[in-house]
Amino acid sequence: MSKVNSVAERPALENSGEILSLIATGAATSRPALLDASGLSRVTVTLRLNALIDSGVVREAAQTIPSGGRPTRVLRINERAGFLLVANIGETYIHLAAMDLEPAVIAQSTVPFRASDGPASTLEQIAREFDKLAKKVRATHGMLFGISLSLPTPVDFKRGRIVGPSVLHLWDEFDIIGWLRERFDAPIYVENDVNLMTIYEHRQNFPHVEDMFFIKAGTGIGSGIVTGGKIFRGAQGAAGDIGHIQFNSDDAPLCRCGKLGCVEARAGGWAIARHLSSQGFKAENARDVISLVETQQPEALMLLRGAGRVIGEVAADVVSILNPSLIVVGGTLARGGEVLLSGIRELVYQRCLPLATRELQIVLADPPKDSVLFGAAFLALEDVFSHVNVGGLIERLGAYHAQGR
Repeated sequence: MSKVNSVAERPALENSGEILSLIATGAATSRPALLDASGLSRVTVTLRLNALIDSGVVREAAQTIPSGGRPTRVLRINERAGFLLVANIGETYIHLAAMDLEPAVIAQSTVPFRASDGPASTLEQIAREFDKLAKKVRATHGMLFGISLSLPTPVDFKRGRIVGPSVLHLWDEFDIIGWLRERFDAPIYVENDVNLMTIYEHRQNFPHVEDMFFIKAGTGIGSGIVTGGKIFRGAQGAAGDIGHIQFNSDDAPLCRCGKLGCVEARAGGWAIARHLSSQGFKAENARDVISLVETQQPEALMLLRGAGRVIGEVAADVVSILNPSLIVVGGTLARGGEVLLSGIRELVYQRCLPLATRELQIVLADPPKDSVLFGAAFLALEDVFSHVNVGGLIERLGAYHAQGR
């Protein structure tokens, strides 16, 4: 990787944050576009852009675009200029990866997880795996740009902490970011898995959709909201927690949160499995439910259709309030396809005004296993390259190259 060594080049790199952010966000990906977007002189843009290219963080691609004269080459972030460390804490395992700036997975590992181990022990395990992954990729991908962690529970994003009740009850108010900062010199992000799945679906598959609603139907039920092209978290990060909206009824089932009649207690994978188990079927989780659906077991099909209608009731309220143009349904139960989706569509179109549903699409998410990891990577990249934070990234790059790494 190139290094910025000359005295003349270093100030140019230090002042190149705006140029770097414009390229990274796609706001300007050619020299003429940088001139227009930045308002800087041609000489200044050239100096700062050359410093970024010399540092290795920006590259000129072979692709060209028309520029009114000679075609100009496209400017892109060099995917090998650095790496991210991401981790997804699941129900029984932790999936970890080192990813380049594309992002793409360049190394990964999986370790067992038990919620009873608590935060400090789990984070120590994650830190050890991160160290191993970093050692594998540092020689080819340089500086660590950021760390992004996914948790299977609502997260106060601004503070990076879990606030109970949650399935990780021992983690309540634990300073996750502070703990990781003691081990790693990089920006650290902590987010819940549903928001990360939402970010992945939006950035990867529907980048031009301004208003989107993502539903995760798995062991639990959750959702993510995109408004104006950005993830919406609410005041404390609790937006989208549809799983614990309650329906009043005489036979309201008990939810694992301790309340009665929650959406999750009616439509979550664990709740359907509980019902099937009481009927004599071997079912403990959402995967078992889908296995029974795939073998066309009538009881499982009936319960999944019912779950779709329950989710559809909540989705209808969301459509009436937020008026999204797209609903994407993912998670383990989404593998049931139209069995689940038909119930959701039925209630949404039945209960919402025609104006709200006239152009509404309700579709299944892509089923990639690593959507949470990619969402975690997108989250970190968008923040470190943002106009607000890119200056800090430039400082870190300058220090990294000054040390001759």
